Parts: sequence; C-alpha cells; structure tokens
Amino acid sequence: MGSLFNVKINWGVFFGVGIAILLILPGISFLSFFALMIATHQFLLIFYSYGYVIPIRYWAGALMCLQMLVGPSFAYNGLDQYQFEKYKMQIPEYDYFMYAIPAVILFIFGLHSSGRLRGERIDEPAIKEFVKNNPSLPYTFIAIGFLSSIVSDFFGSELGFVFYLTGSFKFIGVFMLLIGGVQLKLIPIVLVFGSIILSSLGSSMFHDLITWLVFLLAVLTIKYKPSITTKGLFAVGFILMIVIIQQLKAPYREATQFQGKEGGVEAFDAAYRNAQSEGNLFSVKSLAQSNVRINQGFIVSHIMSHIPAKEPFANGDELYKIVEAAFLPRIIAPDKLIAGDNSFFTKYSGIQLKPDTSMSLSAMGDGYANFGVFGGCIFMFVLGWLFNVVLNGFYKLSRYFPIVLLFTPLVFYYPIRPDTALQTSLGHLVKSCFLLYMMFIFWKKDLNKNAVSEKVSRAVPA
Repeated sequence: MGSLFNVKINWGVFFGVGIAILLILPGISFLSFFALMIATHQFLLIFYSYGYVIPIRYWAGALMCLQMLVGPSFAYNGLDQYQFEKYKMQIPEYDYFMYAIPAVILFIFGLHSSGRLRGERIDEPAIKEFVKNNPSLPYTFIAIGFLSSIVSDFFGSELGFVFYLTGSFKFIGVFMLLIGGVQLKLIPIVLVFGSIILSSLGSSMFHDLITWLVFLLAVLTIKYKPSITTKGLFAVGFILMIVIIQQLKAPYREATQFQGKEGGVEAFDAAYRNAQSEGNLFSVKSLAQSNVRINQGFIVSHIMSHIPAKEPFANGDELYKIVEAAFLPRIIAPDKLIAGDNSFFTKYSGIQLKPDTSMSLSAMGDGYANFGVFGGCIFMFVLGWLFNVVLNGFYKLSRYFPIVLLFTPLVFYYPIRPDTALQTSLGHLVKSCFLLYMMFIFWKKDLNKNAVSEKVSRAVPA
C-alpha cells in the first residue's frame, strides 16, 4: 500500500480541510465526516501525483469517493431537501455508509495492492528516443483517430465500438508529441482538443471532454514539472470550469435539444449569461440540485432499499450476465446484454425509467445486488485488484514498448468512472486491451524500442 500512504502530501492542507468541513457543517455526523476525509485524501493524492505519473489509480479512487461518499454526504447533510423524491437517499445514513465506506476503502486497497504505481510511471527518455526515431508516428495516430471518429457512425454497435476506440488514438498521438517533442506543437493540440470541444457542445455531453482534459493535464505536468502554486491555480480553474459546465448543462440542453437552437459556443455563452443574469449560476439551491450529478449513491440507496425487501439477491446471476457481455463477442453469446438495456436497473433498483433515459446500477450497486453488504465489499476489492493487475500488465509490456503506457487513459477511460454500467466499463477494458494486443503484435517491429530484440519476440509472440 506504499502508493497510498508513502506519497508526500501536505497534511496541513488535509487537516485544514477537515476543520473547514466542521466549521461549514457543524452538525455533520461522524460517518459523513469520515467519508469526506477519505475523499480529501484521494483528491490530495491526485494533486501531488501530477507531474510524476498518469494517475489512473488515484483518479479511479477519487471518482469513486466523489460519487459514493461526497455526494451522499452532502445529500444527508441538507442538500436532499432540494431534490425530487426519487433522487433522494432512500435509507438511513448509518445503513448506507456501513456499506459504502468499507466498499470504497476495499476498492482503493485493491487498486493499490501491488504497492507501487506500476503502469503509471512513464519512461520519458525512452519515449523521447522512440519519437525521435519515428517522427511521423504521432501524426499517423492522430490521422487514424480523426478518420475512425468520422466512420464510426456508419457501422453497427460492435464494429462501431472498435472505431470509437481507435478514434481515441488522436489523443495518444498528441501525448506522444508532448512527451517526445522538444518544442510544444500547438497546432495538433488545438486540432485534437478543439474537435472534442466542438463535439461536446454539439452533443451536450461533456464527459469525454473533461476526461481527456484530465489526462492532457497529467501529460503536460509530466513534461513541464510545474510548481505547487501553478498546479494549485490550474486545479482551481479546472474545478471552476467543471462547476460551470455542471450548472449550465441543463439549460444548454434545453436550448439546443428542445428549443431548436444550434449547439455551439454561442449557445453555451447565452446559457451562461442567462444563468448569471438570473442569479442562478452559483446560488445555493442551484448548486444543491447539481449534487445529484455527483451522487451515484442515491441509486445504491434505492438498491439497498429494494433488495432484499422486494427482490431477492441475485447471488451472482446478474454478475454472470455482465461478465458474459463484457468478455464474449455476440457471435458466441447472441443473447448477451445489449448496451443501454435498463431491465436489470429497474429490476434491482425499483426505479422506473423513461424509454430515452439510461442509468446504471454502478459496480458498487452490482456488488450489493448480487452479494449483499459483506460480499459486495469483497467484490469491490476484487474489482480494484483487477484494475491493478491490468496496470501491472502494462508495466511489464512497457519494458519493450515504452509508448504503451500512453494508452492507459484509453483503456481506463470508462472503468474509472463509477457512474458507468459495469457491463460497459468491463467491456471497454477487455476490448481495448485486446485491440492494443493485436496492434502491438502486428506493429511490434515498429513500436518496440529495439526492432531487433529476442526479448520482444518472446514477450509478444507472433
């Protein structure tokens, strides 16, 4: 667990946050306070790890804390009064946190069970040497990414997902240019991230943009090693940007999807100005209503209220279907779950969804629905351990293919997000790992650091 407790964080800041929480929420319960301090520790680990690693484990732990501990803590301590009934926590605070806190802690322990950040520390000199010897390869990845993004809509879900994955190669190409280049190349960065800004505005969905910005900042800090002050300013700006996006998503979607306005910078700016003029941008009520977007725990509370009172535990049956959907292609398992299928969600949560609405039970919800409190906690440890195993595998492969670690954001893009259905996150993990395995088999002579190497031949057999 060295990667959890041996990292140098500012403990003065940690305890200062604890004091601030007690001052702002003087009536907070011990369980909510403990949950918020666990989350604070994870957030500080992310902050201090920037500049050294691509923090997959820390982001996975922090996002789990955000949605399963922070959101519920705020809900139990006053913000639920601003929510609709079905978005409120459905069980007492004690009952929820006696499952959520140990489940999150065990998930984090599983992530860090190797004790080191293997698979996250990139070999900068090796990547620089590789890019120097293959100067056109980053641009090849960028071109593949743009081409795949264009053609992905013309194929069915199975093949379309492959093009969706290769569409992310454009970000990997940018990362290669950043780490391997001597000078900062602004045009590729502007083209790649400008495209995702425009697509996010067009679709009114900002998850992709925020996630890739998180990883872009990680790569930039590895290259330039900014000071604590600079990182702090960027952190404040990034948090402010996320808060504004969360506050404006609803009116922006209303304007673009229901009022017929064209999505883009002008429509987003209009939504911002309207919210600012009405005084709704940073009002307590508006911020409180946005808490549901970071509170995946309300769904878990529905599951715990519904099972076993109205529906028996699945005892692994539901999990078997999820694993089948993640690991087996449809040609082998034609009846496997379809992406976006809400039948399991309604069955185990009791929440009825509209036809065009999609929600997920989440990994923690799946763990409880199948195995209860104790078994669900063990399941969360195993899930974290699985992510750790995959990262360790990337670390071993990076001895021969240094650039492979730049692909970890692509592989863990969905798995680190607790609001993603377990079927989707595991499916993404399996398919992306298989795609990269095939790529490194066919391009091994071009992608390894030594084109003529017996070790490489043994590591990835033809």
